[in-house]
Amino acid sequence: MNGVDIPYKMLSQDAFSTWLGIEILECEIGRCKVSLTVRKEMLNSMGKAHGGISYSLADTAFGFAANTHGKYAVSIETSINHIEALEEGDVLVAESVIEKVNNKLGFNIIEVKRGDELVALFKGVVYRTQKDWTN
Repeated sequence: MNGVDIPYKMLSQDAFSTWLGIEILECEIGRCKVSLTVRKEMLNSMGKAHGGISYSLADTAFGFAANTHGKYAVSIETSINHIEALEEGDVLVAESVIEKVNNKLGFNIIEVKRGDELVALFKGVVYRTQKDWTN
């Protein structure tokens, strides 16, 4: 399977990312950009987007980019810094770029933005299995 096709296959089988409304904007080997719009049911008790929303968007971008190399890849460590509060109607974009890849591990930094404004910074380590993606 072509590595660029893998994120589209992953999204088609991902009920949670589909519920979030995640869309793939751009994808190439080692890079994926995704977006979503914050909806009312994504807000916390303070009327701001739940931190899990930007985390989930970044985690999805992370997973998609990591799998473009053609091997099943799973996260083994992730973290996020929430920089700005998010509101209903905000359009968020997360871009994952593989910073370093070796046979077993990949290291990613994902920026989550609202327009040009950085709203969260996600870091992740992925484990690359030997299992190939197939049609």
